[in-house]
Amino acid sequence: MRASSVSGLAAPSERDYEKNARKAIWASSIGYALDGFDLLILGFILSAVSAGLGLTSTEAGSLVTWTLVGAVIGGVGFGLLSDIYGRVRVLTWTILLFAVFTGMCALAQGYWDLLVYRTIAGLGLGGEFGIGMALATEACRPSQRARVSSYVGLGWQAGVLAAALLTPLLLPIIGWRGMFAVGVLPAIVSFIVRSYIGEPEHFVKSEPVARSFTLAPLKLLVADAETVRRSIGVVILCSVQNFGYYGLMIWMPSYLSTQFGYSLTKSASWTAMTVLGMSLGIWLFGQLADRIGRRPSFLLYQAGAVIMVYVYSQLTTPTALLWGGALMGVFVNGMIGGYGALISELYPRAARATAQNVLFNIGRAIGGFGPVVVGALAAAYSFEVALVLLASLYILDILATLFLIPERKGMELE
Repeated sequence: MRASSVSGLAAPSERDYEKNARKAIWASSIGYALDGFDLLILGFILSAVSAGLGLTSTEAGSLVTWTLVGAVIGGVGFGLLSDIYGRVRVLTWTILLFAVFTGMCALAQGYWDLLVYRTIAGLGLGGEFGIGMALATEACRPSQRARVSSYVGLGWQAGVLAAALLTPLLLPIIGWRGMFAVGVLPAIVSFIVRSYIGEPEHFVKSEPVARSFTLAPLKLLVADAETVRRSIGVVILCSVQNFGYYGLMIWMPSYLSTQFGYSLTKSASWTAMTVLGMSLGIWLFGQLADRIGRRPSFLLYQAGAVIMVYVYSQLTTPTALLWGGALMGVFVNGMIGGYGALISELYPRAARATAQNVLFNIGRAIGGFGPVVVGALAAAYSFEVALVLLASLYILDILATLFLIPERKGMELE
């Protein structure tokens, strides 16, 4: 057994420590998979929902928009609550909120009540990423922190893949209402798993005496000039990450169809290969970042993204487009595997979940304009021009990493 903690309670054994860490990683990964599963499910069934409720295209599109709006608001609010009241407790709140209102979507009778259910469900979704990352990174050893972050990041890809495989099979049988009901199941599984997890020892040892809501964690993100620099740097990294991801994933199937006459089957093959490339990139990023450091890994991937997005814009043959998409996916989305470790190491315990949720969701909000900008450039010029501009954004990423982000590999969390 380890030496007793400050509170006089015996610290967990090595075996218990590893067991708790594994449980935290699995639970956080399942939570993030839930995010990806739900958002992709909504995209797949949007046409069926529109037909069933008589929605206009504008109303249908707003369901996605307001889900993301709810996620941004929920990310900020639940991040603050998590730093005050605890990771596991608040995660349970987010899961319950998400589960209840996802289920309510199956009972919707029209546009307005469905819009309310989706927005409130989005609140719960927004809390998942940052709190889960904080929970997982606080529960693991410093030498494994980037790998743990990448495992949580892989949860999203697993959710996307599950939605892509299940929706075509289930939608004809159970309809869009049934699909919303299916969306409750991962939340129930996640809730059960998390009910067996305690707060990370790091959080418990340093938890403050006061337990009342405050904006103090938010203020810690801009506590001094050095912290402001870090926060700006992280926002730039997260914004470029999301801008590139959404810009590519939304428009590339259309690019392949209009430019090369790809059928739906070929576009699906491209998507599958790109997702596999992204998954490999996420896993590999965690391995590299724990060995060579956070900054070198980010710089390697950012340079790879500049090169591969540009190269992809020049490819013309089916084989090259298929394998080029996979390699591009490695670099464009692989960096998501490192944000959990990076942000956890840059901010103290009192603001860690807040930093994860606020900074990443600011990046998500800015990155949400990616499809709009790419679409506008493609319409005014060409998809090739849009992709070249997209590639150039990663140069901004490189500059932010070089001048605003410090290296904290292997350091104990504050």
